[in-house]
Amino acid sequence: MKTLPFDFFLACKQPGVCPTRFVLVVRIASQTVSLFEKSCATSRLCINRPDSAAVAGKRHTFVKRFRCSASRFGIGQAQGSNRTPLGLHRIAEKIGGGWPVGAVFKSRQAVGYTWQGLPDATITSRILWLEGLEPGFNRGGSVDSRARYIYIHGTGDERGLGRPASCGCIHLAADDLIPLFDRVPVGTLVWIDAG
Repeated sequence: MKTLPFDFFLACKQPGVCPTRFVLVVRIASQTVSLFEKSCATSRLCINRPDSAAVAGKRHTFVKRFRCSASRFGIGQAQGSNRTPLGLHRIAEKIGGGWPVGAVFKSRQAVGYTWQGLPDATITSRILWLEGLEPGFNRGGSVDSRARYIYIHGTGDERGLGRPASCGCIHLAADDLIPLFDRVPVGTLVWIDAG
């Protein structure tokens, strides 16, 4: 898919969220992440009319697609499910900037390197910590994506990319994640879709 999905704009309309300059679309079925960028950087279009989603969609252009891995347990919103949550999110925090490829993180702190005894580390290179924006669906209570520590992050085992392999997070290859981390700011919207 090389256009932003219509459901993304409907989800933005509910909490009154304006599409950000960059938007990441995670497709669970295809195990991909697509990056879109607003064509006109000065445009700030909020979704407030039924026909505005079509107009807004044309303002974002497809930039690149990355192979990823979502949860091996499927999709789901509940705390403790180890499933990838759906819906509208934003990047709440960026962690790991400046560390070399292969840095290993535990509790968001660097604890070593993949080449120094941690080749299959779970969280490596960079972390984009996600926050749900849909109250009762992925925000608040037992469905809160941020409280569930849902990240887009690197992995020590990149051989599994392209098929479900995580425990709820989205895994990316370091060669894709690090430039993406450097490019997108905190606040960037992330749409996670089952399709």
